[in-house]
Amino acid sequence: MSAIETLDTTVLTRYLENNVDGFHGPIHVEKFSGGQSNPTFRVDASSGQYVLRRQPPGKLLKSAHAVDREYRVIAALKDTDVPVAEVYHLCEDKNVIGSMFYLMEYCEGTVYWNPALLDIAQNATRSAMYEEMNRVMAAIHSVDLDAVGLSDYGKSGSYFERQYSRWSSQYRASEMQENPSMNQLIDWLGSNMPGDDGRVSLVHGDFRLDNLMFHKNKAEVMAVLDWELSTLGHPFADLAYQCMHLRMPSGVGSLDGLQGVDRATLGIPSEQEYIASYCQRMGIEQIDHWVFYLAFSFFRLAAILQGVAKRATQGNASSTEAAKLGQYVEPLARMAVNIIQEGVEINI
Repeated sequence: MSAIETLDTTVLTRYLENNVDGFHGPIHVEKFSGGQSNPTFRVDASSGQYVLRRQPPGKLLKSAHAVDREYRVIAALKDTDVPVAEVYHLCEDKNVIGSMFYLMEYCEGTVYWNPALLDIAQNATRSAMYEEMNRVMAAIHSVDLDAVGLSDYGKSGSYFERQYSRWSSQYRASEMQENPSMNQLIDWLGSNMPGDDGRVSLVHGDFRLDNLMFHKNKAEVMAVLDWELSTLGHPFADLAYQCMHLRMPSGVGSLDGLQGVDRATLGIPSEQEYIASYCQRMGIEQIDHWVFYLAFSFFRLAAILQGVAKRATQGNASSTEAAKLGQYVEPLARMAVNIIQEGVEINI
């Protein structure tokens, strides 16, 4: 097995017993399957069950895989309306297991991967789950940053300009072949950047169904997962990102969407209804530049997947499926270009 799949349990046990109150070995460690950018492990110990999340080993792109930021934001949200797991310890010493990591609570819930929620029997439950996702997103964007100590968690203002610069640079750093659609998308976004409207909130950065852990018996989110890309930013980035995922075609694994699905027959709100519900919660009357926000979401995801695919060629990507993700970069860029050409804005 590769270094990304395994941990030195002897060294890890000794470290955790010395640094986490109440922790006792021996331990058994098993890596979670799925697409975590930061490798994530279940830790079964004599003292209970935990989750360990680490940076992947090897050379990393600048500012990528910042598990220390994840730890900070989860700890800060402990007593807010945002459901999060409890975090116990951050280890910044890379010599312990080869990279920085943190330990947190193991939550016994369910993660759903298919946004059609076909495992759910009742339409009313599906509707309630989408309302709960909507509520949790609004809760994230409503966090009092000063009260929880996150006012310096990122730069204020010009969020899309900064994100555009970051992901354009990271895409170019990981580009492995010419992609005309991506080039066209990058050019359009740079030329159609909306003016800064002053909105600043905590943003999750990867808000989608499979980053939410639901209660096993009710439509309640127990914990929001994978805070790797969180920062201070524009709340519409999260909203557009989730709507982008719901626009994806089916049959693409963790990128499955609702393209062509009759949402009404499943009790799932339309994009317009979902956005209207969010705006009502946030007290927003209108969203301008929706085409830009959607297109930007496609661009950003394509850039992220290009980086994952590049890491796979270097042997330090978390998921064994990472190499396959590169094939989605061009289709994502093409979908964004089509949205731009259609130019349909949202009306609430």
